[in-house]
Amino acid sequence: MEAVVEQQTEISNAVPTEEQILEAMKVVKDPEIPVNIVDLGLVYKVVTAPNGMVDIEMTLTSVGCPVQDMIRADVELALMRLEGVSAVTVDFVWTPPWTPAKMSEDGKRQMRMFGFNM
Repeated sequence: MEAVVEQQTEISNAVPTEEQILEAMKVVKDPEIPVNIVDLGLVYKVVTAPNGMVDIEMTLTSVGCPVQDMIRADVELALMRLEGVSAVTVDFVWTPPWTPAKMSEDGKRQMRMFGFNM
């Protein structure tokens, strides 16, 4: 019975999967576009470490985006809520540049619902 308890503890302290991280990040929306950053295709890379560190590499729709700090803080808050995450680093990159082609089909559908021609 002791081994079962230890196994459950190890599982509960595990770092979330990339899919869980991306799902958690869907609460973060670009304030100028009514779609979350995952479906917009802004998240380029997710790296996790066994100690709970999560590194996110992402971009924004434009280089001079004035809400960069707000989006960074929103991503950090969303991910720190996940069990097993000890710290989050968000790095913004500009290569490759974002284009609407990077959007998921769900993101494009959402844009059409808001009247954008996609």
